[in-house]
Amino acid sequence: MVDLEGLISINKPPEITSFGVVKNLKKILGIKKAGHCGTLDPMASGVLLVLLGRSTKLQNSFMELKKCYRAKFLLGITTDTGDITGKVTARKEYREMKPEKVMEILNSFIGEIEQVPPMYSALKYGGKKLYELARKGIEVERFPRKIKIYNIEFISQYDNMLEIRVECSKGTYIRSLGEDIGKKLGCGATMTFLCREKVGPFTVKDAFNLDTLKNLDKKTVMEKIIPENALSSFVKGD
Repeated sequence: MVDLEGLISINKPPEITSFGVVKNLKKILGIKKAGHCGTLDPMASGVLLVLLGRSTKLQNSFMELKKCYRAKFLLGITTDTGDITGKVTARKEYREMKPEKVMEILNSFIGEIEQVPPMYSALKYGGKKLYELARKGIEVERFPRKIKIYNIEFISQYDNMLEIRVECSKGTYIRSLGEDIGKKLGCGATMTFLCREKVGPFTVKDAFNLDTLKNLDKKTVMEKIIPENALSSFVKGD
């Protein structure tokens, strides 16, 4: 095995963990060390930045980059995980609102706000990941954390489905944002779809699929990697 350095942007498919993507990538590239710059839920897709070799020391800098997500929420249903993979905990009829009223509610979340991390998250408590405790039926106190919502775009509303695009800071849980939006709408909400469309200047359109990389020759794959000496330009002044 060799130790490459640099960064590659992967379009994570649904139904695989972020760790699983890194594991696959290490095998494809034949490297020992790699790490991603911000977890995506297994059900989510989109941009997953992966640093290689000694470049993993830049992980914190890349995690600071602004994120952009497209998400869909089912209104009138609440689950224990905040997304459609969880158990339904409440149902309430959603009475359709005018787009202007929905936009008013969405805009109320723009700016610096406090958000309580969900139990089903990779944050650690007493050395255990919260989702590990949640799966055992254990709930612990989580304290609100400051995050920033730069913009929320109202894409569409049809029947009891709401689709939005969110630009936000690191540490933002879109599932939790959806739940809070559902509360303000008076009906609850659970996430059914999530795609991270952008991290800093890296877009999902330009990210590489794992299957594509598997079928490329080693030389071509190497050309897809941004070298370490070029990485500082991506994190300065964002």
